[in-house]
Amino acid sequence: MTTWNLEEMKHHVLICNGSSCMRKGGEEVTQSIREEITANQLDVQVHTTRTRCNGRCKDACVVIVYPEGTWYEGVTPELGKQIVQEHLIAKQPIERSISYVTTTEGMQLKNNRPIGINKDSSSK
Repeated sequence: MTTWNLEEMKHHVLICNGSSCMRKGGEEVTQSIREEITANQLDVQVHTTRTRCNGRCKDACVVIVYPEGTWYEGVTPELGKQIVQEHLIAKQPIERSISYVTTTEGMQLKNNRPIGINKDSSSK
């Protein structure tokens, strides 16, 4: 089993490979992002992880970029490449495709996305 040295890592990209995201091209998105990272010689600086469900199935395919905590929705292989080029390299998040951003106050919904089901059990 591999244990990576992550000391030079600047970004962690979480790519949803849950069932809804996989039906919307999750495997192709994963490969596209990883290929773009390699093509730009960013393998040491950007670590990717396939995740299971991230809880935003209607936003499939979901990609999350840390340390910023930026959640992208509807990611296609083409948008995955753009995320590498614009967000990771040029440091310009792709605003039109963001569903949530992390702020000092917590998560902030963007672009009139559906809020979703409240996780607060007292609301049942």
